[in-house]
Amino acid sequence: MTNFKALIGILALLFVASTSISVVAQVDVPRRTTAITYPLDELVYTQFRGTTRFPRMKGEAKIKRTSRNGSEIDLTVSKMPRPFELGAGYATYVLWAISPEGQVDNLGEIKRRGFFEFDSKMSVTTKLQTFALIITAEPHFLVSRPSQEIMLENLSPYTLSGKTITTTPSIQYFGNSSDYFRDSRTPEIAELDYSKTPSTILQAKQAVALAKYAGADRDAQTEMQEAETLLANAENAWRAGRDEESVDITARQSISSAVKAESTAMARKDAREKRNEKSRADAEARAAENKYQEALDQIADLKNQIAAETRNRELAERDGLNYSEQIRQLRAENGKLREELGRTRVEADNAKSRLETIENAQRNAEEQRAKDERANTLMAAQPALMQSLRRFGTVAKTDRGIVLTIPENFWSAIRSSSFAPAADMKLSSLAQVLSENADYRVVIESHTDNRGTDEELMGLTQQRSQAIGERLVGFGVAGDRIETKGFAATIPVAPNTTNANRAKNRRIQLILTPTI
Repeated sequence: MTNFKALIGILALLFVASTSISVVAQVDVPRRTTAITYPLDELVYTQFRGTTRFPRMKGEAKIKRTSRNGSEIDLTVSKMPRPFELGAGYATYVLWAISPEGQVDNLGEIKRRGFFEFDSKMSVTTKLQTFALIITAEPHFLVSRPSQEIMLENLSPYTLSGKTITTTPSIQYFGNSSDYFRDSRTPEIAELDYSKTPSTILQAKQAVALAKYAGADRDAQTEMQEAETLLANAENAWRAGRDEESVDITARQSISSAVKAESTAMARKDAREKRNEKSRADAEARAAENKYQEALDQIADLKNQIAAETRNRELAERDGLNYSEQIRQLRAENGKLREELGRTRVEADNAKSRLETIENAQRNAEEQRAKDERANTLMAAQPALMQSLRRFGTVAKTDRGIVLTIPENFWSAIRSSSFAPAADMKLSSLAQVLSENADYRVVIESHTDNRGTDEELMGLTQQRSQAIGERLVGFGVAGDRIETKGFAATIPVAPNTTNANRAKNRRIQLILTPTI
């Protein structure tokens, strides 16, 4: 009896130990927006609001629900930025309809028009009656869930007749928080690639990368090879100067194949994990059965001993009754041990869950404290930093960060991108200040007045911002902290009507933003 209890106890300890290791899965993050119930055969208008990251974006939609086609949507958007500016992984924009229950409907791609900020239109339909409209940046147009890069969201509706439209003030849906958008293997889209490469080819590259990220190289090799072959065919056709439509069709076929490879890989991976889990469960069950069989063998041995004693002794009947009672007790003890093992498993799972909750809370609190301390340190040091920057130009604090506007005397002439003789000494001192404040990211923006062609002015401002960036790097500032931009005469601070105003518009601004 004692040995049997010990075996059951060891089994319980092994089970607790085997379940103590877990993997924390990535969860999706909920987001809320407003849904609109569109009445039948009533033309409804709604404006769109740009997010804080790109507040210049605008949009308007006309929606009419019909009994035959569902909800017909005519969308117009303007001042859409280039998707790759949001980070690695983003190549296009997608319009979504989201129901109050969280159902999402990919309504289609908003195709880009031009290289810089662009306007676009599209007409689509959805079977939904009550829904919110959002526009997100995505790696390709066939994604099944919206990312968390929300560009535009619909506002409250109105009609020309003044009819009141029913809305759901707050609906919840889940944005895709995949680690793909933060993974170092996510392919970057360079500004040159974006300006010259067809959008569908860029999307196909992202779709293929997503499939590889999901493990398609291992779990969906045939589909993966088809997607890569189609992508190579599209790129070769584009480089060979084939017609745009055939290139677009091949690239979209590559995207479709890559999406299929991604879903197939994920399904096969899930199936493999389920098989592995079943194998582990079967092994545990076999081990438990072996232990139980050992207990049954012990009981059988006791029965044999009882039978032998019955044959050899006059008190066999009494001894048999005693052994039968022992067997009953063993069986009862077995039942109690099984119940105890079940309770131990439940208690172990609960203890593990509580421990994970406590550890996550402690980790989050420590990370937040570290961020707060770093932010407080930067905030306390900002006055000194701004004071040290004033000897190089005008310094201001805006919602973008610390803005340093350097004077035009850094350049040898009004339309020159070469430095004046004294500029190197100032830039060397400025680089020392920036190096001593390594927790700031530096964006160099160059502007000028409107005298000259757009191409000349854009080239000048880009050359100037790049020249300052290269010089600062040469003086010791880390290159990955610096970003250079040329805006030509597109963002004047004063009308280009006088020499004084034009001089104001000819400026270089360094925007310092904390990296925390």
